[in-house]
Amino acid sequence: MPVAATAPLISSVQKLVLYETRARYFLVGSNPAETKYRVLKIDRTEPKDLVVIDDKHVYTQQEVRELLGRLDLGNRTKMGQKGSSGLSRAVSAFGIVGFVRFLEGYYIVLITKRRKMADIGGHAIYKIEDTNMIYIPNDSVRISHPDEARYLRIFQNVDLSSNFYFSYSYDLSHSLQYNLTVLRMPLEILKTETTQTRQEGFDIFEDEGLSTQGGSGVFGICSKPYEKYVWNAKLLEAVRSAVHRDWLLYIIHGFCGQSKLLIYGRPIYVTLIARRSSKFAGTRFLKRGANCEGDVANEVETEQIIYDASVMSFSAGSYSSYVQVRGSVPLYWSQDISTMMPKPPITLDQADPYAHVAALHFDQMLQRFGSPIIILNLVKEREKRKHERILSEELVAAVTYLNQFLPPEHAIIYIPWDMAKYTKSKLCNVLDRLNVIAESVVKKTGFFVNRPDSFCNILRPDEKWNELGGCVVPTGRLQTGVLRTNCVDCLDRTNTAQFMVGKCALAYQLYSLGLIDKPNLQFDTDAVRLFEELYEDHGDTLSLQYGGSQLVHRVKTYRKIAPWTQHSKDIMQTLSRYYSNAFSDADRQDSINLFLGVFKPAEGKPHLWELPTDFYLHHKNALSLSQTRRSYTYWWTPGVLKHLPLPFDEVTCAENRRKLTVKKFHKYDEEIDIHNEFFRPYELSSFDENFCLAMTNSTRDFMPKNVGIDPSPFTVRKPDETGKSVLGNKNNREETVLQRKTAASAPPPPSEEAVSSSSEDDSGTDKEDEGAVSQRSTPVKVTDTGDNTKITENVVQATKDVYGINLSDTPSEEDLAIYERFVQLGQGQHKYDKGSQQFCSKHPLDEVINLKPISSFSQDSIYEVQPPRTDKKSMEIFHAHIEVGRGNFQPLGRDDLLIYREYVRNRYM
Repeated sequence: MPVAATAPLISSVQKLVLYETRARYFLVGSNPAETKYRVLKIDRTEPKDLVVIDDKHVYTQQEVRELLGRLDLGNRTKMGQKGSSGLSRAVSAFGIVGFVRFLEGYYIVLITKRRKMADIGGHAIYKIEDTNMIYIPNDSVRISHPDEARYLRIFQNVDLSSNFYFSYSYDLSHSLQYNLTVLRMPLEILKTETTQTRQEGFDIFEDEGLSTQGGSGVFGICSKPYEKYVWNAKLLEAVRSAVHRDWLLYIIHGFCGQSKLLIYGRPIYVTLIARRSSKFAGTRFLKRGANCEGDVANEVETEQIIYDASVMSFSAGSYSSYVQVRGSVPLYWSQDISTMMPKPPITLDQADPYAHVAALHFDQMLQRFGSPIIILNLVKEREKRKHERILSEELVAAVTYLNQFLPPEHAIIYIPWDMAKYTKSKLCNVLDRLNVIAESVVKKTGFFVNRPDSFCNILRPDEKWNELGGCVVPTGRLQTGVLRTNCVDCLDRTNTAQFMVGKCALAYQLYSLGLIDKPNLQFDTDAVRLFEELYEDHGDTLSLQYGGSQLVHRVKTYRKIAPWTQHSKDIMQTLSRYYSNAFSDADRQDSINLFLGVFKPAEGKPHLWELPTDFYLHHKNALSLSQTRRSYTYWWTPGVLKHLPLPFDEVTCAENRRKLTVKKFHKYDEEIDIHNEFFRPYELSSFDENFCLAMTNSTRDFMPKNVGIDPSPFTVRKPDETGKSVLGNKNNREETVLQRKTAASAPPPPSEEAVSSSSEDDSGTDKEDEGAVSQRSTPVKVTDTGDNTKITENVVQATKDVYGINLSDTPSEEDLAIYERFVQLGQGQHKYDKGSQQFCSKHPLDEVINLKPISSFSQDSIYEVQPPRTDKKSMEIFHAHIEVGRGNFQPLGRDDLLIYREYVRNRYM
């Protein structure tokens, strides 16, 4: 079945200007080139209702100017008066977050500042830097309410400038695998799904342009967002059906980071995107477990995307991604924080013998990810006082019950591993064990890559590659199933485990793209250091959102190479987390409930701050019984099982096709032209503002600056050898030697104390963990020899290690002769007589050597250069260019006329 030419739809509303009159707001949106405009009319005379009118018409720049001129003239207080304008410009923006109402009228929330954070195949991902909240009704019709200001403060407590992201052309709520799978739908299906509404984007050249190209149109595809990860869905609910889709800008919350991995100059972009669920969202101790609909607390989907940035197109480029999930244990459980204890006891709130809530949760995962679902449970198994083990026992019972009814090949895989126990052991290495788990997980799930296996994989076969799971298709590989990692809080231990799995998947991704010869990456390479920094930023950001502080324990902590100063930082982070949980989490939870529309203020109802708990807001079955009861045995959604291991959401079926918007365009149309969207030829570009130059770079930021260093990012470095910390004074060099012993992730010597395993859940309060925190990275013994204390290691690096030869040996006579001839060759090539400044040499070879310059320039020295002659064809091109500048144009050919016609049609029609 042939595959059609497809492209993601690009929103044509990327620049907004809000104009106001006394009766209306006019929101004028345009594309970046300012050639297409749309206008929204917002009524200001309604005190409590929202009236938004979208005429669905596409205006030209001239038409918009005339429209605004008429509005200005018609709204002046006196006809013909020029002093007071009837139409004033209120604010400029880049998108609409949504509309919200508390107890008075509606507000509109606009994005006023943005910053580019990542680029995926030319599709820009922006972070919201600032917003503006504008009250819509006019002052003359405003009905004041005494509690309106308090609700406004609570709503604005959700800082939209902190880790909220959006894109005009890339669906951030879905994975790369889903987005590219949708673009590869068969041609026959797209033809039947193509929208027939020509009035929406009528073009006088549409039919003619498609026919002149032999009917070669491009299908623009836009999919319905996955609302679980959309944070402004409720804010857009009031206008979703009334306005054109280009006005709707969906934002996600979580993390987005991108770095450039340079492999001998070849740019490979490493992107990390974390999507935080908007369902059952909240803060650490106030949101635990799951709600009645199967949504769990602190659920985050993390996706790592690798692609070759030298080819930008989705169809021609090389792209790979791997997805994993973290989330609270899917049970009814909570922790009572009224006792002001750092570690409140865990309580199971409801008995669930048929694992109803777990079934709902895993059903969602089967639909989105396919099978197998792998659970990596990191909670403690051995405790003096039964605490975390309560969750493990209930989770094992739930998984065992649900697996009875699934086919064995699609059963949920449960991996329990007490990470805290292994961390405290002096004989076990945490990351080595995690690496074994990661290898088995990636082999089961596979990963996504949009191209068939490289020929180099056939030339250099690897036995692990043949054992790789997933689904192999003609266009590449698909990830089937997902790893779900959890501890109690899903912060510190979970982030380290996810990093190890991501590192293992990264090796397979680079191998599939033909960039390394074996799917294996070692610590202390530039590539892994770059990836580790991304994951630490990712973990810090997610930890701040849920726990109120940054990570307490990092990858270096579990590798036992963290500096001794890290211990004091961990204590401060633990105190910060405790303070946040005890004093500020309740206010943050109220803000999240109001922002996400979980609580809607209304007259006659209790206010948000008067509710003793928000349990009833998140558990709908507490107020009303469901009319339909799910089966206790067939607990999955009908139709999901027959498509496994493929995820149901990515299967081509009638239900999924209804989620797509398909429209046929000319191949040069701005709504599908990602080349025009990325390079923006109509704007003046500046190198200083170029995103690809500003992002983290493996060569600039991680590769050592020493002479003779191998530039490969896969070469193992010494712990201090990075672009950020080059060897400097003696203290730095001594610290380097002290850290070198522990750099290879080997078990520590028996004399070193174990690292605390109190992770994010323990907060340093368990007696069995106290006193066991030692993050010193200096296990090398120091011997005292009287007055001076000397380190047993040699501080100065051997010259053979640096230069490859031992410089202390005297060169042979033959080598000296070669060197002298080389010097004389260089001196003779650039010899130049200038007055009295003659080069004098006593060496007898000076008068013998007579060299001709090897440069293409006839005269080439430090004093003058004569450019080479130019051929006739180059001179003709240059003269033609000069004549064009003077206004003397050459006659255009047929191809030139066709290209110009396409340009005019796309820009002005």
